[in-house]
Amino acid sequence: MFRTLKPGGRLGISDVVAENQLSAEDRIQRGTFAGCIAGALSHQEYVSALTAAGFVDVSVDYTHEVAPEMHGAIVKAVKPAFQHFQVVPAGRI
Repeated sequence: MFRTLKPGGRLGISDVVAENQLSAEDRIQRGTFAGCIAGALSHQEYVSALTAAGFVDVSVDYTHEVAPEMHGAIVKAVKPAFQHFQVVPAGRI
């Protein structure tokens, strides 16, 4: 997603998000409500993954509870308008 957005581009995702304390096993157990719940990322996993990809202003806002400790959420992030690249002298890579 990051590569396809122009600088300053915004990302918006509607998804099911787990609270941070839920283990993978807890998520699978809650998957009996709906299959998409079993594979849900946690709040922190979403923030970490989008930040690692280079996004800024990452937010995960819960909208409603879909199962115990699982929420519908709106995930937002922005591709920075300008990216700063570090110049590495030849022979230093």
